[in-house]
Amino acid sequence: MKSSLTPVQHAILAYAINNTGGRIEWFPPNVKGGARKKVLDGMFNRALITPSGSEWWVTAGGYDALGLPRPDLSTVLITTTPLAETTLDMNQDATKPTADPRPTPRTRENSKQATVIELLRRPEGATLAQITEATGWLAHSTRGFLAGAVKKRLGLTLTSEKPEGGVRIYRVVD
Repeated sequence: MKSSLTPVQHAILAYAINNTGGRIEWFPPNVKGGARKKVLDGMFNRALITPSGSEWWVTAGGYDALGLPRPDLSTVLITTTPLAETTLDMNQDATKPTADPRPTPRTRENSKQATVIELLRRPEGATLAQITEATGWLAHSTRGFLAGAVKKRLGLTLTSEKPEGGVRIYRVVD
């Protein structure tokens, strides 16, 4: 019984079998980042591939899905690693597992991000107008940066207060 494959799965399996001895190391150019993980997960769930150490290999089911003869397993030694031990980082090559999938936040000196954080760390804080003037961003972009980069990605504690009849002031609390 031949299993129906998506064109991407077919291309990946065929390339691995014909060019790398069954090791998954090539993806079509339009399959990047999260799409790679989804393709790998889909093929793993259908038992077409299996992880081995830090690599993915085509299983007997993968050969069967393409209608190709299985390789002689007496000459191939593959040790399998449970999937729970294999994690993929979306910012790296999808075929290489990593220990910690969370990227380390980094800031550069003399960047707009560093400028905004410097303004927010002042005792008096910063207003939206001050931040937009320093960066050249529009107000909605600045608010998005405060919520996305400052609070979520960098994990800083951002406070906001608006005195009666005054302008809202943002501060980073250390």
